[in-house]
Amino acid sequence: MESESSPDSPRLAGFVLDMFSTSIIDVANEFGVPSYIFFTSAAAFLGTTFYIQALHDEQKVDPTEFKNSDVEMVMPCLASPFPAKVLPSSVLGKDLLPHFLRLFRRFREAKGIMVNTFYELESHAINSFSDGNYPPVYPVGPLLNLNGHEHDVVSDSRKDIHRDIMQWLDHQPSSSVVYLCFGSMGSFGVEQVKEIACGLEQSGHRFLWSLRQPPPNGKMEAPSDYVNPAEVLPEGFLDRTSEIGKIIGWAPQVDILAHPSIGGFVSHCGWNSTLESIWFDVPIATWPMHAEQQFNAFLMIVEFGIAIEIQMNYRKEINMDGCEIVSAEEIEKGIRCLMEIDIKKKEKLKEISEKSREALMKDGSSYIWLDRVVQDMIGNMT
Repeated sequence: MESESSPDSPRLAGFVLDMFSTSIIDVANEFGVPSYIFFTSAAAFLGTTFYIQALHDEQKVDPTEFKNSDVEMVMPCLASPFPAKVLPSSVLGKDLLPHFLRLFRRFREAKGIMVNTFYELESHAINSFSDGNYPPVYPVGPLLNLNGHEHDVVSDSRKDIHRDIMQWLDHQPSSSVVYLCFGSMGSFGVEQVKEIACGLEQSGHRFLWSLRQPPPNGKMEAPSDYVNPAEVLPEGFLDRTSEIGKIIGWAPQVDILAHPSIGGFVSHCGWNSTLESIWFDVPIATWPMHAEQQFNAFLMIVEFGIAIEIQMNYRKEINMDGCEIVSAEEIEKGIRCLMEIDIKKKEKLKEISEKSREALMKDGSSYIWLDRVVQDMIGNMT
C-alpha cells in the first residue's frame, strides 16, 4: 500500500492486537506490517490453546469429549499432568468450540505474542515455546493498573465507600482479614450466599466480603450492589459478625490487597486478580467461576504451589439453575487453611512476589523481553 505521507513522517511499525481481535491481522497485512498479539491470560494457557487446536486439527480429537472425564493431559506448557475436565467451558462446549478454534489458529499467524506474565513465574511454559513451532512469545508483565481506584472512585458515593472501607481496614490487625471477591461478573444465588456466610462465621476469622446481586436469570449483565444485603444473609448474621466482618458491594480491589490488614484472598482466579495477589504477596483460596479461571486455579494450586483450594472446577454458567452448592464446611475449611497457610507456601509466594516487581525494573526480565519486542518489530518492518 502506497503511503501519501512525507518521507519524514513517522513510519507504521506494526499492529498490537487484543487477543480477541485477530481479524485485524488482515488489516495489518494490507498495510504490509507485522501483527503482535497481546495475550492477557497466562503463558501456560496460551500453550494450552495451541495444544487443543493441534489436537483437534491434526489428531482429530474432539475436546468436548473431555467434559466431566478423568483424562489427564500431558502438555509441553505444563510441568504437571493436567485434568482435562478443568479446561474452559469454551473448549468443552460444542457451541463455542468452533469460534475459539478459529481464534487459536489465527494466533499462529502473528509475528509475536506478548503475554501478561513474567518469566520467573512461568519459566516452564515460556521455555516450551522455543521449539520453533510457535510465534515468538514475550513475557512482558505483570501489567497491572495499580492506580485503578483513581478512575473507579469518581462519584461522591464511591469516594465515601472507598473511605469507609479503608478506615475499617485501618482498625484491623495486620494480616488478619480474609477478603472475598469474585470479579466484576461474579455473584451467587441466595442459597450459596448463606453457605458462604455460615462458613465465614464458623471460621471465626475477620472478613471483608464483596457481595454482589446477580442479574436476572439468563441475562449477560454485570452484578449490582444489594440495597439491603440482610435480605439474602442468614438471620442475625450481620449482628453476630459486626465486630469482625464487613459486607461491601463494589470493591477498590487494588487498595484492599495493598492494605497490611489483608491476610488472604478468596478469589475467582481471574488472571488480573491472580497477578495482583502475587504482586501484593496475598495468598489465594481458589473459587473459579467463568472463562479460563479453572485453569488459573490449577496453576496456582498445582503448578505454582502457592494457593489453597476451596474449588478448582466450580463452574457458574449464565443461567444460575443447577449450580453446584459449595457447603459451609468446605468454605470454613478453605478459609482456615488460607489464613493459617503453611510456611513453605508463604515463603514461596513472597519470593515470587518480589520477582514480579523486579521483572519490571530496569534490566529486569520483562524489561528485557519488551525491548526484544521492539527490536523484533523494527526488524520485521518491510
